[in-house]
Amino acid sequence: MTRLSSTFLADGRELMYFDDAGTAPRDPASLEDHRALPPRAEPGEVRFDALSRDWVAVAAHRQSRTHLPPADQCPICPTTPENPSEIPAPDYDVVVFENRFPSLGPATGKLPEAAGHSGWGHSAPAYGRCEVVSFTPQHTGSFAELSEQRARTVIEAWAQRTDALSALPGIKQVFPFENRGAEIGVTLHHPHGQIYAYPYITPRAEVLASAAAAHFERSGGTETLAASILGAERNDGSRMVLEAEHFSAYVPFAARWPLEIHLVPHRHVPDLAALNGSERDELAAVYLELLKRLDRLYPTPTPYISAWYQAPLEPSLRASGQLHLQLTSPRRAADKLKFLAGSEAAMGAFINDTTPEAVAERLRTVASPALKDTLPEGARA
Repeated sequence: MTRLSSTFLADGRELMYFDDAGTAPRDPASLEDHRALPPRAEPGEVRFDALSRDWVAVAAHRQSRTHLPPADQCPICPTTPENPSEIPAPDYDVVVFENRFPSLGPATGKLPEAAGHSGWGHSAPAYGRCEVVSFTPQHTGSFAELSEQRARTVIEAWAQRTDALSALPGIKQVFPFENRGAEIGVTLHHPHGQIYAYPYITPRAEVLASAAAAHFERSGGTETLAASILGAERNDGSRMVLEAEHFSAYVPFAARWPLEIHLVPHRHVPDLAALNGSERDELAAVYLELLKRLDRLYPTPTPYISAWYQAPLEPSLRASGQLHLQLTSPRRAADKLKFLAGSEAAMGAFINDTTPEAVAERLRTVASPALKDTLPEGARA
């Protein structure tokens, strides 16, 4: 089992070590942060957009956050005498800690209901929580280069944090994600992801949840929308990327991005915390395989956003909600990126420069040579 050790940094932020299964107990000295840090800032604010009825976080303090530091100044490398970093230990496996420059939090609480006011000029504290997930102590590399055991530890961290953050006051949605590559806008080279715990259901998640709830109701509560779409994609077959015992991946019929893969569990689960041990084991192998395939498409690493969609915490949306991954990249050729301009940025109307069927075929052709040896029994691509 993955070992969890929790501590607090010098300014009161929580930090958790998730050590790989079978490792020795952690040295208590690795739990002590000896830095002299200034007090944490108070929460920013969220402002209500009366035109769209969306909440917008205003976080001007993030202008001063660390931006692409050299390796000897990396804030999430292990601590050394020359670089007392955010991680007190001289070594670690996986670490999760509260972001020093959060968009939301550190306070948690309940936002006023959007329907309860006219909207214009309304603001509230930016309740919530933003956490950083460091996948490895190595400053260079990527998630795709992790061992299967280390990927499994990251999944344990995601699941544990999903469960813990879901229990905080006022939280409506928990979102683990990774931004990879300078083209996406990362501010640290070190392989890492983030987890946001929102005090509201985000606009994109609300659209997906509403569609899922409507389908669930039409089916009489017998089928989720995610299961229905996965079944249709498997029957068609032209956009399937990978099928295993517990998970399948496909390029969606109406993909928005030049590269887009959806990974869906076969069992109806609302979030990562609900996955059982066998599912988490397989997810580690399948997820690594998908990331490796992205990097085999072109001579250089492919930038991507890895977004874990979990069911919102609104009780009425839990039964119909379904965990799934949306793995997307703006890369449309070896030397070309898709930029969100007029139609997409202003109207939200996407125009895809690739065909989902052709992308799926390419992703099938770059499968690992030893796929059957690295995936659970019954896996196929």
